[in-house]
This record gives sequence, structure tokens and C-alpha cells, in this order.
Amino acid sequence: MAKALVIGTGFGGIATALRLASNGHEVTVIEKLSSPGGRAQVFERDGFKHDAGPTVITAPFLFDELFSLFGKKRENYVEFKPLNPWYRFVYPDATHFDYGGSVEDTLNQIKKFNPADCEGYEKLLQKSQEIYKTGFEELASVPFHKISKLLYQLPKLMSLRGDQTVWQLVTKHLKNPKLQQAFSIQPLLVGGSPFDTTSIYGLIHYLERKHGIFFAMGGTGKLVEALVQLASDVGVTFKFDQPVKRLVVNEGFVKSAETEKKEFFEADYFVFNGDPLYMYHNLIDEKAVPKLTRLKRDKFKLSMGLYVLFFGTSITYEDVAHHTILMGETYKELLDDIFHQKKLSKDLALYLHRPTATDKSFAPPGKDSFYVLCPVPNKQSNIDWKIEEPRLRTKVIAALEKHLLPDLTKNIESDFAMTPDNFEEDYYSHMGAGFSIAPLFTQSAWFRFHNKAEGLKNLFLTGAGTHPGAGLPGVVSSAKVVETLIEEAEQKEVSG
Repeated sequence: MAKALVIGTGFGGIATALRLASNGHEVTVIEKLSSPGGRAQVFERDGFKHDAGPTVITAPFLFDELFSLFGKKRENYVEFKPLNPWYRFVYPDATHFDYGGSVEDTLNQIKKFNPADCEGYEKLLQKSQEIYKTGFEELASVPFHKISKLLYQLPKLMSLRGDQTVWQLVTKHLKNPKLQQAFSIQPLLVGGSPFDTTSIYGLIHYLERKHGIFFAMGGTGKLVEALVQLASDVGVTFKFDQPVKRLVVNEGFVKSAETEKKEFFEADYFVFNGDPLYMYHNLIDEKAVPKLTRLKRDKFKLSMGLYVLFFGTSITYEDVAHHTILMGETYKELLDDIFHQKKLSKDLALYLHRPTATDKSFAPPGKDSFYVLCPVPNKQSNIDWKIEEPRLRTKVIAALEKHLLPDLTKNIESDFAMTPDNFEEDYYSHMGAGFSIAPLFTQSAWFRFHNKAEGLKNLFLTGAGTHPGAGLPGVVSSAKVVETLIEEAEQKEVSG
């Protein structure tokens, strides 16, 4: 029985552990933090519960698959509750757009802004479906570790017009500025600007339409617990508080993972579920990293950073949806400040998560739990967060109070925040980037970090920085890619 060591308990790592266990491997998972989930941590403060990571479940079938590997049903472990609306967009002039429900519901919302865009939306949905069928159904689980793989799939990639941006795709079909913003914002959920991100990510819209958007009752942390319980039940071993110091390499093979506690974990196959930029910078001897990989590592453009404010209120805000996106006064200018100028903008765009709209267990009776996410530059900006965090906190609270949560200042009972500094320190995220490398066309598929480590024969990668990319569907799909690659490696060993 071959031994596999998975480093990191994010969704990509746990999914890989389950898939390898189902194939008969002896699997051990080690984790830097004291609890599983990677960025999907759960914080409890002053009676309020907060999911730190993803707040929605898209492509629920990917999780159902993991349970079905062992003849189990996901719904016996954790409930997925559909949301409606999926997101509420609120604009500075107090108008709002509810996105979700049926196509008819969406068209009725569109009519409020520009009836002429109804036809354009239906064409956009059709195009998104075309991209989904190729970009997700055919390519998301396909390895791109060889140039031959890219050349074989290149006609498909080009047919999707991946060289165009999401913004170009959306504005081709929709003319109302508010609708253009609402339907182009999805790249921000995976770390990219719609003005830069390849239009392949336009598949997200059809993915949401086809499969719906759900909330895991008990929070995303409950889903992590369910997957870890399943993995433990089928023999996977978990070890926490084990930050990896280095990967010991000899003659093109990883021999062991040495942790800060000076423990050595040996295996036949190693899977790194974390930021590849961190791994190639810090865990592998420079001599073992190929020159081309070093060039990519040092030249790749990163995703933005994230400022996240968690807070609980002494009252409930019943009229606030589960997810509200508060748009800024500007759009392109704001994103240019974040992604290109790498400075804190005078403007704000905010993603407000109110889990208590769906699950009352997140707060004491009569109270509400929230987190608000604000896109900010990553640490390439050299922002001093010790100085800027209190200023930004005040600004964010004022914006929420003005547009969404009246009297918020006096009703906040508990609050704390995460900045790019925390992402770098807690999650080993290079430069505090929220989603590893940016989802550009020139940083996708073969051009992204490969799922089979470059220069090392028994090391594999899952997670946001590798193919197919960030977001829960992406990182869980990366586990399927690694499963395929390890199966291929084993077959070569048997035949060789």
C-alpha cells in the first residue's frame, strides 16, 4: 500500500485525501493550524460564530461525489440550504438588484434597470453555458502539466475567446452600467479584476444557474467537519500544529516533509495544498526548482488582498439579505487602484455576509452575525496595516451604516479583523494575496503552476494557485486532477 502525505487541510487537501484513500492509499494529512479547513476557519467570539472562508456552496455535486466514493450520502452529514436571492447588489443611489432564483426572476429584475437588456442577458447566459461545457465540464479536471496537453486543448481554449476579459464578454451583451457591474463581478470572488480576468471565468454565471447557490447549515466549517469525519472514518490520519519547514529532496524525489517540530514525515507521494508561490520560495531548495518555474514564480501577477471585518450586533437587521454586495461610486477606477496602482482607494466596494439570515445558530437570540469583505491591494503595496487597518475599519463601518445597517456604530457588540498581514502569517499566502496568483489567460491551464510539481517526480499540487484555479469548485476539482496524475504515476511504476 503506497503512502501519501497531504500537506494542508483546505478543501483541496481534504478532497485529495479522500480520493487517494478511496484508491487504497495510506493517507496522512498534516496541517499548520490547530484546526482543519485552511482558510475556511471558524471563529467564535463573544457568542458570535464566524466563517472565515467561503460563504456559499456552488457545484454541490462535487461534494456529493466525495461522500459517494464510500457509499455515503452528503445530506446525512451536512445540509445544503438553497439561497434566494443569491446576492443582492446595492448601489450608491439606493437602488438594488436581486440576483438569483429562476431565469424569469432575473429577467424581471433586469427590466427594472433596462428592459432592452433582457435579450442581451439571455444571449450572455447562452454564451456562459457554452464556456461552462468546455471550460468546466471538459477541462477543469484535465491535467495541464505537459506542453502537449496545452497544445491538444489549445483550439478549445481559443474557441472560448479566453484572450478576452470577463468585462468584454459582459459588456458585449449588456448595456446598463449597473447590470454590467452585477454580471461582471464574479472574478473578484476568485481573486481577479473583471477588466483583466480571462472570459473563461464567465462560466461561473452558468455554473450558478445550473446548480444553484447554497449555504451549508452550521457554516462552511460544518462542511469541513463533515469531510474530516468521513476521512477519519475511512482511515485517513490527521495531525495538526505541524507547520512544514522544508521538503527534503534527493535526486528529483521528495523523501520527507520536515516540520517546525523537527518531525519528518515520509511517503511515496506528497501533495501540497497551499500557495505554490510559498512552496517554491520557501520549502524547496532553490537548486531543485527548474529555471522556468523560478521565472514564473518571480514574474506571476498576484490576486488582490482582502480586508475582512467580523462583527456581531446587539440587534437583528431582518431586511438585510444573506449576501449583499455594496457597489462603490466608481468601478473600473476602484479596481485599477487595487490591482494596478496598488493603493487604498478613496472608494469602497463591500461584500457583506449575514449568515443569521439563514442560520440563527451564528448569533445569540435577537442578534446578528456578519462579516464584511473589502478588496484591497496585496502586500506588494507596502501598506502598513497597523496604521491603515483602524482607518479602514472606521470607513467600512461608516459605509455600512449609511447604506445598509442603520445605527451600526452603537449596535456593534463584538468585532475583529483580518488584513493581508494575517493571510501571509496564518495561511502562508505569498504577499498576503487572497487567492494566490491572478486568474489571467496567461496564468491559466499550462501557464499556471502545474498540478504535478515542476522538477519533482512525486510531488503534486492542489488549491487556488494551481489548475483549474480558485473558488470551491476549482480547488475541489484540482483534487480530481491530482488523483489522475498519481494513478498515472503508479501505472508507470508497474509497467516500468
